[in-house]
Amino acid sequence: MTDIALADLAAALGLELVGDGAIRIRRPAHPAEAGPDDLAVAMDRRYGDALSAGRARAAILWPGADPAEHGLDAALLAPRPRYAMAGLTAHFAPPTEAAPGVHPSAVIDPSAELGRAASVGPLAVIGPGARVGAGAVVLAHASLGAQAEIGSGTVLHSGARVGARCRLGARVLVHPNAVIGADGFSFTTAEPGAVEAAKARGAVDTPSDAGHVRIHSLGAVAIGDDVEIGAGATIDRGTLRDTVVGAGTKIDNQVQVGHNVRIGRDCLICAQVGLAGSAEIGDRVVLGGKVGVADNIRIGEDSVVAGASAVGSHVPARSVMMGVPAMPRDRFRRLHMALGRLPRMMERLAAAEPGKP
Repeated sequence: MTDIALADLAAALGLELVGDGAIRIRRPAHPAEAGPDDLAVAMDRRYGDALSAGRARAAILWPGADPAEHGLDAALLAPRPRYAMAGLTAHFAPPTEAAPGVHPSAVIDPSAELGRAASVGPLAVIGPGARVGAGAVVLAHASLGAQAEIGSGTVLHSGARVGARCRLGARVLVHPNAVIGADGFSFTTAEPGAVEAAKARGAVDTPSDAGHVRIHSLGAVAIGDDVEIGAGATIDRGTLRDTVVGAGTKIDNQVQVGHNVRIGRDCLICAQVGLAGSAEIGDRVVLGGKVGVADNIRIGEDSVVAGASAVGSHVPARSVMMGVPAMPRDRFRRLHMALGRLPRMMERLAAAEPGKP
């Protein structure tokens, strides 16, 4: 992208401008590495000292900052730094590199439909009856299964896989090597097996010689508009009904979404989360990294689960949970503090009862 006047950038981001708005900005940069044509990013006071190490004339700073105090000619003031960073990076982000039309090495079934201005990259595969929306992009080595659909403006990055009959809405972003629509991990045995015994009695009495028989996934995956699927994430198709991801939800890298899972709108699912089959996640839920959710568990809307927690029971709406097993935050903190006091309590107990082991 070409450079932009600081005043125009302030208007685009809705930020207050202090100083010379005619300065041309080429790119945002770390304050210690910023040059005269860069916008130094220092939206917290602790980064203020780093400005002196760079050569920037302009910066994006915290509210109330005086650019002159930091040797600057101008500044943008950001009351919500991360929100400002979202707009700033979106403005300077390079566009997805995709040549218009279909690359000669792509394989497209004659019955597939390509929307206006769609782009299909090298060695991509579009299956029979599949539909690619207007302006959608299918990059190198990505594939779209039979009767699968992606909406307008959706982007499948290199190596992404969308299985048969899966449906993605508009403006969905699928990062490299994500797999949408693999079979669910669902097996059974002719006779009651170890898992059933463990659940019923807490013990496994007799080993079973029965082999595991697959329960096939006849459903698909339905993904709403404006969803993002991270690199290496996997979303399994449903058994009889579709696995569902609601509009606006963002899924990080290496997340596993099991069969029949239903995720609401505008959720944040962080890296390495695992959602077991038929889990239900309400709207606007945040799951921190490495959270595990057991099968058939419901997490109510607007809840937050801290990283590495293990959710084994239903969670009411607007809860804040943490720990293994996951529990309300205040209870977890009390138990954690009590655990820290336990060694001293044991020493006092031993002193009060000498001679006992």
